Amino acid sequence: MGTRESNEETSGTGRRALLGAAVLGAGGAVLGMAGTARADSARHGGGHGGVKSLPKPTIIGHRGASGYRPEHTFGSYQLALDLGADIVEAGDLVPTRDGHLVCRHEPEIGGTTDVADHPEFADRKKTKLLDGVSITGWFTEDFTLAELKTLRAVERIPANRPHNTLYNGRWEIPTFEEVLRWQDEQTRKRGKQVWIYPELKHPTYFRKQGLPLEERVAKLLGKYRKDRRTSPVILQSFEPTSVQRLHKLVDNPLVVLLSSADSRPWDFVETGDPRTVADLVKPAGLREIASYAQGIGPTLDLVVPRDAQGRLTRPTTLVSDAHRVGLILHPYTMRNENPFLPADFREGTDPDAYGDVFGAYKAYFATGIDGVFTDQPDTGVLARGDFTG
Repeated sequence: MGTRESNEETSGTGRRALLGAAVLGAGGAVLGMAGTARADSARHGGGHGGVKSLPKPTIIGHRGASGYRPEHTFGSYQLALDLGADIVEAGDLVPTRDGHLVCRHEPEIGGTTDVADHPEFADRKKTKLLDGVSITGWFTEDFTLAELKTLRAVERIPANRPHNTLYNGRWEIPTFEEVLRWQDEQTRKRGKQVWIYPELKHPTYFRKQGLPLEERVAKLLGKYRKDRRTSPVILQSFEPTSVQRLHKLVDNPLVVLLSSADSRPWDFVETGDPRTVADLVKPAGLREIASYAQGIGPTLDLVVPRDAQGRLTRPTTLVSDAHRVGLILHPYTMRNENPFLPADFREGTDPDAYGDVFGAYKAYFATGIDGVFTDQPDTGVLARGDFTG
């Protein structure tokens, strides 16, 4: 999921604090009642009804509450729940050298940890070809879990979110197994079922290195009895063949992520499949996806394209086409800051202030999407309240 970096103004932080207070105050009671009902059902045989039992539009905390805390940390995950997220994207899963799964946005960790400040790891810096792109840095597969646990997380886009750097160094890198335990702990403490939405990152790349992801994920989910149709764990990947492999290993809800229309999933590149995402979002492509997955995670631009000036145009038929074959849609990613919003929802001349994000939510919700990934879950919850009345 791409980002555009720029500086953030102090007024944006003030606005986010007000939003946080609002959702914990006015909205908290409503969310608590709905969540408790689901938890009561879950405690009596796990009959929470699966994905379709979640509120709609579903608010998914993107890498936690990454608009407010360094992403993929327990601080970010915890805050996402506190701010009302229905699901937490707890885990972009990448492996360590000794085969453990850890939560990082990418295997290269130079931008999300303090590894560069560790002279003992200076010789681990390498240049690698990751899905056809040359990248220089430090990679999780070159570290043992014990070594990674000596590092601390930092804000990935400090130019956009300088206030998040306050929390640099506070949290370590979580493992997927720790996330599964945290999920159970939070479910007990909060009295409602906590959902997570991990992503398998670069599965073809890691399988070629002898570190296949799907089997490791399936093994851990089985260990914690979370590999079932109604388990509160949705699995996602940008590689359709990875999702197909998961379909044979677990019964969890599965989602195929979809990048820009002209892109090709990397597993398609490796196998010589000529199809692009534009082919996958056609009715025939969606029917094929529906044979092994329950949903798609498209970019927001596949739902409502932008023109050359970055303004929203007419929605595509993707929502209705996907629904017609029984697929849910959870597009990505809503962010409050001006640089990430469509041009018609940016406000003022400061490129880093918050824009009219509520207007943008309304436009996207009106298309009929089933949910959305957001860096600021509190904003998403308030926007849903505005939309649903």
